[in-house]
Amino acid sequence: MNLRKKNRPAAEVQTSAMNDIMFFLMLFFLIASTVTNPNVIKLMLPRSDSGQSISKKTVSIAVSKDLEYFLDKQQVSLEDLQPRLLAYKRQVQELTIILSVDRTVAIQDVVQIMDIANKLGIKLVLATEPK
Repeated sequence: MNLRKKNRPAAEVQTSAMNDIMFFLMLFFLIASTVTNPNVIKLMLPRSDSGQSISKKTVSIAVSKDLEYFLDKQQVSLEDLQPRLLAYKRQVQELTIILSVDRTVAIQDVVQIMDIANKLGIKLVLATEPK
């Protein structure tokens, strides 16, 4: 007794639409990955009417080749730099220093300013020019 039928239809799965779906998914994830920053944690913070907003402020320090120090375009001495930065830090919680130094200045003079920023707990960014 032969129970198998010879004219049985073959089962086929159409996958032509799957290629389009995979392409759109890949495109979506590529675009979404360029928009998001993986180092940032997004939180839903509570709201308050009496809360104070904390502003981020940047202060620029420039050092000329003659070792003249400028804090926000005002000339200051190296000894007067720390008290002035401390006054800025009291006004703003998150302070960032943008340090612009002439390329002929010795590294020890730059390290002195970096030490002042570290003592006060202020972030410091060294300004450069693109090549």
